[in-house]
Amino acid sequence: MRRLSGFNLVSLAVGLAFLYVPILILVVYSFNDSRLVTVWGGFSTRWYVALLEDRALQEAALTSLGIALASATLATVLGTLAALALTRLGRFRGRLPFAAMIYAPLVMPEVITGLSLLLLFVAVGFERGAATVTIAHTTLTMCFVAVVVQSRLAGFDRSLEEAAQDLGCPPLRTFLIVTLPVIAPGIAAGFLLAFSLSLDDLVIASFTSGPGATTLPIRIYSEVRLGVKPEINAVCTIFIAVTALVVILASLATRRAERREAT
Repeated sequence: MRRLSGFNLVSLAVGLAFLYVPILILVVYSFNDSRLVTVWGGFSTRWYVALLEDRALQEAALTSLGIALASATLATVLGTLAALALTRLGRFRGRLPFAAMIYAPLVMPEVITGLSLLLLFVAVGFERGAATVTIAHTTLTMCFVAVVVQSRLAGFDRSLEEAAQDLGCPPLRTFLIVTLPVIAPGIAAGFLLAFSLSLDDLVIASFTSGPGATTLPIRIYSEVRLGVKPEINAVCTIFIAVTALVVILASLATRRAERREAT
């Protein structure tokens, strides 16, 4: 096994520190007793208790979770169908424009995407709110799901489907009992990616949100402009913990599925 050189080890350490040290500092200072976020005043959980009284942050968090769940579900369904079309239908007429529209949000700046969706909603007279943010996030995240699922389908052995159909299994049942279980890890990964992107989005949500649809990133950004509150460190720490827990559970489930397939 090839060993890493000293330069590579230092570069790796610096890169990891650049990524994770700010997060570690945020987590540590969420337990700071002082109201000043840059001055350590002792260990305390007072700011987590204060979150129970901050209705604005609670409502924003619930709004973000609802929008992320809805948009991730829609993006997973549409992205999976798009991946199936690009993988299974061959060189159909209009494939290139279809693929271009699917992959466009991957390379399109979010400012342009948000502004174009805002102009669309204004042109059709669609009142901005949670529904418009959900539509915008579905448009943004669907392409990521399509890419993940398409990569899973690219390595799929079509002979399994052909064998099932030769034994009299109809196409829909073949998809449900043969294809879907195989590509399920890719679909789950696409859902988690879409959920994370929706939960984290600020730019597009700021263009397409309206009254009663203030997401957590928008709320945090508006409050940070007036100064960082210790409650923000606490709510960010909670989301970091939830995200880490979901990633660990997903990794364990994937590893268990791989072991089951190997046996």
